[in-house]
Amino acid sequence: MKPIGYWLNRTDTALTGRMDAMLAEFGLTRLAWQVLKVVDDRPQATDPDVLTVLAANAGSSALTAAIETVLADGWLTRPAPARLTLTDDGRTRLAEAAARVGAFRDLAATGISREEYRVAVTVLERMTHNLTTSYDSLKASA
Repeated sequence: MKPIGYWLNRTDTALTGRMDAMLAEFGLTRLAWQVLKVVDDRPQATDPDVLTVLAANAGSSALTAAIETVLADGWLTRPAPARLTLTDDGRTRLAEAAARVGAFRDLAATGISREEYRVAVTVLERMTHNLTTSYDSLKASA
């Protein structure tokens, strides 16, 4: 059996590659989609909000580039400096893309029960917690 790091990398690569290909018809990437979802979920979103929420997904330069891309493509607008909001057209296009993303997620989870999915996410969450919080204790005792 391959170690978990192997499968994490392969899964992330597959998710990003397939999602980028699926979203290309909307002029989006997985990262741009994530930026739009943060803004959609937070009506008063700011650039720092997006950078903070998505910090684990990409570096600030990649996130800033994704923000600029969706602004230039008319998905978002700036009602005030550093503030972001969906345009009416962006909201309509986001709903269309969301339907496709839902089908993509269903495909990715084919053959995986809700319980299996929940367990997998819980295990990964616990591993992340162990490595980000407990590692400092391990270093201190060495």
